[in-house]
Amino acid sequence: MKKEYETVWEIFNECANNQMRDVFFDEIETDDPEAYIRQKFPDKNLKYEKTVEADGSLVFDIETSGIRQRFTFTEI
Repeated sequence: MKKEYETVWEIFNECANNQMRDVFFDEIETDDPEAYIRQKFPDKNLKYEKTVEADGSLVFDIETSGIRQRFTFTEI
């Protein structure tokens, strides 16, 4: 059964004088957040680290194509 999640996708800016980041919010349904990440970022050089927060949120720190990103899944 698929679960419903609120997602926060952060794309970190690598420019030295710009500390802003792009942030996108969405609601999705998936039965496997890790598979969702692999499908969203099909780069064969995808690297990520998964962390489970105390509140149960899943945080994926991602590096793909030289860009650092973070995807957070919080069950609704």
